[in-house]
Amino acid sequence: MKQLFQNYKTGELRLAEVPVLGNVLESELVVRNKDSLISIGTERYMLDLAKKSLLGKAVARPDLVKQVINKVRTEGLGEAYRQSMGRIDAPVPLGYSAAGVVMEVGAGVTGFAIGDRVACAGSGIASHAEVLRVPQTLAVKIPDNVSFEAASFVALGGIAMHAIRIAKLTFGERVVVLGLGLLGQLAMQILLAAGYQVFGVDVVPAKVQMALEHGAHGGAVTGKDDVAGAVNVFTDGHGADAVIIFASTKTNDPIELAAELARERGRIVVPGLVGLDIPRKVFYEKELDFVVSRAWGPGMYDPDYEAGKVDYPLSFVRWTAQRNMAHFLELLSEGKATVEHLITHRFPIDRAVEAYEMILEGKEPIIGVILQYPEQPDLARRIDRKHKPPHKIEHKPMQSAKSVISIGLIGAGLFAKGTLLPALKGIEGAELRAVATSTGISGEHIARKYGLAYYTTDIDQILNDPEIDLVMILTRHGSHASLVSKALKAGKHVFVEKPLAITPAQLDKVVAAYQEQKTRNTQHATLVVGFNRRFAPTTTFLLSHMQSVTTPKIVTVQANVGYIPPEVWVHDPEQGGGNIIGEVCHFVDLVQGLTGSMPTSIYARAVRAESEAIIPDDNVAITLTMANGSVGNIIYTALGDKAYQRERVEVFAGGAVGVIENFRTALWSQAGKHKRMGNLLTGVDRGHRVEMQVLIGSLREGKPFPIPFDSYVATTKATFAAMESLRTGQLVEVHC
Repeated sequence: MKQLFQNYKTGELRLAEVPVLGNVLESELVVRNKDSLISIGTERYMLDLAKKSLLGKAVARPDLVKQVINKVRTEGLGEAYRQSMGRIDAPVPLGYSAAGVVMEVGAGVTGFAIGDRVACAGSGIASHAEVLRVPQTLAVKIPDNVSFEAASFVALGGIAMHAIRIAKLTFGERVVVLGLGLLGQLAMQILLAAGYQVFGVDVVPAKVQMALEHGAHGGAVTGKDDVAGAVNVFTDGHGADAVIIFASTKTNDPIELAAELARERGRIVVPGLVGLDIPRKVFYEKELDFVVSRAWGPGMYDPDYEAGKVDYPLSFVRWTAQRNMAHFLELLSEGKATVEHLITHRFPIDRAVEAYEMILEGKEPIIGVILQYPEQPDLARRIDRKHKPPHKIEHKPMQSAKSVISIGLIGAGLFAKGTLLPALKGIEGAELRAVATSTGISGEHIARKYGLAYYTTDIDQILNDPEIDLVMILTRHGSHASLVSKALKAGKHVFVEKPLAITPAQLDKVVAAYQEQKTRNTQHATLVVGFNRRFAPTTTFLLSHMQSVTTPKIVTVQANVGYIPPEVWVHDPEQGGGNIIGEVCHFVDLVQGLTGSMPTSIYARAVRAESEAIIPDDNVAITLTMANGSVGNIIYTALGDKAYQRERVEVFAGGAVGVIENFRTALWSQAGKHKRMGNLLTGVDRGHRVEMQVLIGSLREGKPFPIPFDSYVATTKATFAAMESLRTGQLVEVHC
């Protein structure tokens, strides 16, 4: 299918042929796009920001610059640069308001059927693409008398409607709409349909005239008319009951003007992109209410709602994002709102880049720009979920050794782009062949950047490719066990980013798949979990000095990880499993590596706090008893300052002390003598590249990976035991 996107790093706009999004989920619809709307204000802001230089982006986003500076301080310039580039060197799908026809429905979808005409909303969802994958809560049916073109305004209509609701208007009140672009014109019509007196303000006379022609009770042009005087007359000298700002400008002028126009104890609502320096004097004197409205209603930014998994009961939340969208379409159906006069340009999707170039040039009046998706006989063929490699799929026997290891990636998120792919670069014998991602544009980007043979949204394409030796699984945690099992059954070597599994049942399936594969094949597959810290230079430095130490050890690991909000997927029990299973596993494995032993029991305690902002499982102290008598202590917390170093490791044994400072420097102290490696200029190195070198080297030579499978099982079981200990408050044994 064709899809439009922009590279946030370079600002390049591209219309590319990509696989359709991955298989429809239980709560999703697949929609064939008919018309999508370019939101001039929001999308121009994104375009302008993407086209700025790195310095320009830094000036525009000082909040992110602060994060990068902290990263440089704690982890070094090189790591900060790699992670920052991994974040911004990514294709961003454009568009968030569209209309089309349902092609597929997920098993859990209710109220929709194949063939339904629907309007859709959502950034990265209702994109400028031929085929969309839409959660059921972000789609609404289109009334029979409303065209696809008109329905494609649904997201913007929802934004305008939500802003009006946030203003808490009552009958008879008078409203000023400041900014009469696309959103402002829609808001004005919605206000008029509800019976309010409306006054429109804009810097462009033609836009004010358009508002007056479509029912506004008054209007004024800033910089030309006496706006305050006109509003004073409009409100009988009292000032506006509410001012809703839909302007798009970096300046603070709209806020200052709104404060001047509002009555005492009036309300100001800001859905627009404007400066937000509140002029205290006038806000204090008038005791004004102020709120920035968010998207098109309750449910937005709730991961479960946005995924279509839950809806809010109408009796508790009358106007959700979806209900606002549906109400806007009702207004269109009843003729109380119209959008035809707002459409200034139409472009077929093939000319989408030309449309955006016109917008950026700004040489002609533009309000609404529609991208059209004509019927195409070959669409069914082109929306296949894979770009097929030029060969027939056949299984072939695994070779004990190969000079070149062909790699297939499943998943290409931030870890892949910022850490793993740079670590693989230049390793002898490593050849990236293909990538499977949930979105076609991310796969297309990775394939172009690294010269891959193909990209796909069909995971089976990777697993069934006989040319691929090693499958790297880099998806969200909840999918790891299933994908590992499938890859092993397909006879592939497997690298999976931690954790191996997030439930005991998942782990049992992985163990069974591994044992079955080992029994079935003489040359059984290698399975590696991404516990990279064992391979860090600072870790190997300590291990080299501990070779002569035979007594038990005490190992302490402190992880200052920073706060992750509860709505982020890592906390989801199905997708992430929580940070003990998904992150603490790293440090359990490290303790195993440093003590040379596996855990036999676990005791864990979490902080107790009434604040919902403090997540107990993210703030834990865990004690591990090891089979050889050693003890490990792990302090994992999100309560610290992210500007402070992330990790510190201490080892005490045989009259010696070893210390790792954030995997940048290491110290070994024994018999009054100190040995050091690294310095303050050394960048953080958590062992990713060495881990990849060892993995590729072992596969090329047909030798076993140095970490046995039983060790991964022990680590995973230890994290389950830690969770059980937190639940019961008791010591929990680990049976490996």
